[in-house]
Amino acid sequence: MSARQWRVDERAKQFYSGSSTTGKRFMTEIKSGFPPAITIGNKVLDFSKRSYLMGILNVTPDSFSDGADYFDPEAAVRHGMQMAECGADIIDVGGESTRPGADPVCLAEEIRRVVPVIKALAQKIDVPISIDTTKADVAVRAVDAGARMINDISALRFDPDMAAAVKSSGVPVVLMHMLGRPKNMQKHIRYESLMDDICLFLKDRVDFAVENDIEPGRIIVDPGIGFGKSVENDNFEILKKLNRVCLLGYPVLVGASRKAFIGQLLNADVSDRDIGTLAAVSISVHNGANIVRVHDVSRMKLALRVADRILRA
Repeated sequence: MSARQWRVDERAKQFYSGSSTTGKRFMTEIKSGFPPAITIGNKVLDFSKRSYLMGILNVTPDSFSDGADYFDPEAAVRHGMQMAECGADIIDVGGESTRPGADPVCLAEEIRRVVPVIKALAQKIDVPISIDTTKADVAVRAVDAGARMINDISALRFDPDMAAAVKSSGVPVVLMHMLGRPKNMQKHIRYESLMDDICLFLKDRVDFAVENDIEPGRIIVDPGIGFGKSVENDNFEILKKLNRVCLLGYPVLVGASRKAFIGQLLNADVSDRDIGTLAAVSISVHNGANIVRVHDVSRMKLALRVADRILRA
């Protein structure tokens, strides 16, 4: 074992044994059956009390559900404010489509798309803003503009500077499982054991984050619904066995909203998948999801209230 790995292991051991102040809080909360609370900006997300909604705000011309709807910055800000009014707990702003087959966006263009929207929203709403990006420079600029969380679908893999950007920002980070990249992730889908592979991948990325001095109390994990998963089976299996991901001990984010596996099952166009999404969101929460990422905040808020009440009865 290298000296660096020993230091990482000792830090993790201290944290998970509860010998540090933060570690004591973490262990107390994890024993309650829910992951530890996490602070995003000035908001504390206490998962023992309820689940939370992340509203999707794509500032792109080509996202699979709402591409071009909010590409105009003013339209994007209006929609972000509307989601906040409808009860979103987080607004996730993205400037690069990650739908299957999507082409990458250059750094300058992604910054041009997201920074003005984040800056304007941060001045108008009290809801924490997340930046959905795989690029360190975008993350840094977004945090400077007012973002208080980084949602990285690559789990710190695509940009070698991302871990350092997350560390220096001091904000929480979402680490997501994905095969390949959005351009090719649906072309060669193969798993030895789907849930084992996802959990091992996420554990490895969490270890990498901790090794790079990102505190465990700032980490959220995401099994990556629709990202290198078969629409016939894989996404359904993940939702059914989501408790496997919860055993990692971190808050779990699930993004199933309007995705292709729902559309194929129901033979429904993207605009007609909200009922299927309601079912997926409810099952996700029942099986351990702590944050759900959705397009239709107002409807999902109602579903979440019922699911939470049943779960905590």
